[in-house]
Amino acid sequence: MLACYLNEDADAAETARLVQESGRKCLAVAGDVSDEAHCRRLVERAFDKFGRLDVLVNNAAYQAQQESIEDLTSEQFERTYRTNVFATFYLCKAALPRMKPGSSIINVASIQAFTPSPSLLDYASTKCAIVGFTKALAGQAIGRGVRVNAVAPGPVWTPFIPSGMPPEKVKEFGKDSAFGRPAQPKEMAPLFVLLASDEGSYLTGEVFGATGGKMPY
Repeated sequence: MLACYLNEDADAAETARLVQESGRKCLAVAGDVSDEAHCRRLVERAFDKFGRLDVLVNNAAYQAQQESIEDLTSEQFERTYRTNVFATFYLCKAALPRMKPGSSIINVASIQAFTPSPSLLDYASTKCAIVGFTKALAGQAIGRGVRVNAVAPGPVWTPFIPSGMPPEKVKEFGKDSAFGRPAQPKEMAPLFVLLASDEGSYLTGEVFGATGGKMPY
């Protein structure tokens, strides 16, 4: 496993430790996935280290709330798109030629693609783009035997929440789900495992909601 991260060194080290304790190899690599050259290097390093590339998960994202479009700077808008959408494109473009039949690409969309929050104009629209990108790429990649799907989480307790939301919204985060709380990251894991495994061999071009009852599917 190659784990890419921006600058969260302690979290990356802990992730690598847990993977290695399970008997697997883990290479943690720091860098900014909004840079295309870095994305190409990530794919090459993974292939050089492990000799194969079976699963790609595009999970990097940037989010910052702005109550008005007048407060949303061009710099923030571009950063959000480069991190959320461009990086997905860069990594898929670099990885797909390395992937053999049976491989899987999993993109991370969001409930925001379907029920966007007004204060997340840039973030929500990137998640819409990821849904369309996933479905279109699935039609191309299936000719190589590679499946492409997306997971669309609802409220999940991640570092995004306390760092990117006003304190009063953090207190209410996830309370409007059917469970009355946000999900924990481990509650998302089974969907990713399914899509990465042979048990998901007939699944491509799909968007799987994991929203605690909030998604209007």
